[in-house]
Amino acid sequence: MGDKSASKRIMGDAGVPLVPGYHGHEQDIDHMKSEAGKIGYPLIIKPTHGGGGKGMRIVESEKDFTDSFLGAQREAAASFGVNTILLEKYITRPRHIEVQVFGDKHGNVIHLYERDCSVQRRHQKIIEEAPAPNISEKFRTSLGQAAVSAAKAVGYYNAGTVEFIVDTESDQFYFMEMNTRLQVEHPVTEMIVGQDLVEWQIRVANGEPLPITQDEVPLLGHAFEARIYAENVPKGFLPATGVLNHYRPVAVSSSVRVETGVEQGDTVSMHYDPMIAKLVVSGGNRGEALVKLKDCLSNFQVAGVPTNINFLQKLAGHKEFAVGNVETHFIEHHKSDLFADESNPGAAETAYKAAKHSAALVAACVSAIEHSAWNESNQGKLPSIWHSHPPFRVHHEAKQTIELEWDNECEGAGSNLISLCVINQSDGSYLIQEGNDSPSLDVRVTRAGNCEFRVEAAGLSMNVTIAAYLKDGYKHIHIWHGSEHHQFKQKVGIEFSEDEGGVQHRTSSETSSHPPGTVVAPMAGLVVKVLVENEAKVDQGQPVLVMEAMKMEHVVKAPSSGSIQDLKVKAGQQVSDGSALFRIKG
Repeated sequence: MGDKSASKRIMGDAGVPLVPGYHGHEQDIDHMKSEAGKIGYPLIIKPTHGGGGKGMRIVESEKDFTDSFLGAQREAAASFGVNTILLEKYITRPRHIEVQVFGDKHGNVIHLYERDCSVQRRHQKIIEEAPAPNISEKFRTSLGQAAVSAAKAVGYYNAGTVEFIVDTESDQFYFMEMNTRLQVEHPVTEMIVGQDLVEWQIRVANGEPLPITQDEVPLLGHAFEARIYAENVPKGFLPATGVLNHYRPVAVSSSVRVETGVEQGDTVSMHYDPMIAKLVVSGGNRGEALVKLKDCLSNFQVAGVPTNINFLQKLAGHKEFAVGNVETHFIEHHKSDLFADESNPGAAETAYKAAKHSAALVAACVSAIEHSAWNESNQGKLPSIWHSHPPFRVHHEAKQTIELEWDNECEGAGSNLISLCVINQSDGSYLIQEGNDSPSLDVRVTRAGNCEFRVEAAGLSMNVTIAAYLKDGYKHIHIWHGSEHHQFKQKVGIEFSEDEGGVQHRTSSETSSHPPGTVVAPMAGLVVKVLVENEAKVDQGQPVLVMEAMKMEHVVKAPSSGSIQDLKVKAGQQVSDGSALFRIKG
């Protein structure tokens, strides 16, 4: 059953519905192209072994088949050590629903209900839930019985997952594959049946019968799992690498699980899958569980590498997701709601206002941090009125200007510089101003821990967390408050000077940049293949080289027509994120 082609042949013989496709041994590219023509386009190319979306390709037409097939073979070989491929008709509006089955060595097989894993990106699941929303009890029963029949057809025992594709237009389900192991998303099943499936595995391996029968399987509420990845969402969910300078998952409880293999200070490298944690929550019903999921995501703090947490928040908060209208193209169909829209000036302005508010809170908290740091470094010394809180000045209040850079995804045109004047008021609070025409914000800060603060601003009292670290010549500052998370940066090596008006100003300098037309690596990874030579003529969109990171391939294409210049890499070379690959001369 671990071989997708063999399992489909067995399931076909057992009467389990199959998607039309080719599952044969002959892998010659001409034969595969002929079989693809018989199936019809669009179709999907899949490795016969492994999972996680690696090696999968959707092919819209015959002209794209060869490159997609060869790329899938390479990725499958790199990921699983086997490069055999199967072909299937691509269902255009599918749901991905899988059934948890369990068997013992005494011939007993039961199912533990289904999981909906339809919300995916790059053919990989990112939010799973159990049970599946918006299906009838009749459908649930039929699906469970089909999964049990599939397991019994091969005398299966221990934990397994039978995966189905559901055609949302006909409500027909088709066997897709069986995973002969415990899945990443098994905790959502554990939550709704109140059982420890790892314990079951050990007991079954020890020859014991299943602890309960099918009729005794409970259904206890609803559960979600969100996969938290180190990845760059605006760059097409490309995997990201770096140091977890700040890593603070949410607190666990009977209804909140966090499964992770990293801790603060660890490095996320290019050699492994970029998933850093699984957040699992449960509730008495789907609505209750969803509220808990959104709350936990807003409090899950990661700094040092880009993550998909903000994107998961948008998914969980989408109105269609809230009512359970999910299918595998959910992200694509709702991309205008889920991704920053550069053509929408209103969205850009709203995002900028939120960032300015967060920047003001950062400025106040940073000022409080600096004051605390000065006090700690001067303990035992005669206190100075110039560094008291607030600092003493003759005939004026102490001021300083803090400049923070912020990237607005809605604009897509580099960084915005937010310049703030911080005025130390006589009662110990801070007055934050941006320019002469903008309204000021009165902020009172109480330090509650190493990076925690209690902040009062605009009539609200809130908990704020600040994390700061140095990287690439900048001080990066993250702030979390409520459901908001913003990242800013400051140029390091900054000089402090107090002018005649008593303003302490922090200067910034120009950042280095590559020559015009330079194409940089979108991620850290390995150059697998260079497709053109230096000085070759290329058209816009033409593939130039293939990169691989974390077993996933990414094709780097020419952003414009011209000639390739300064080709700096070759096959087998490791490159870092943002390093120059080549330049296009028009």
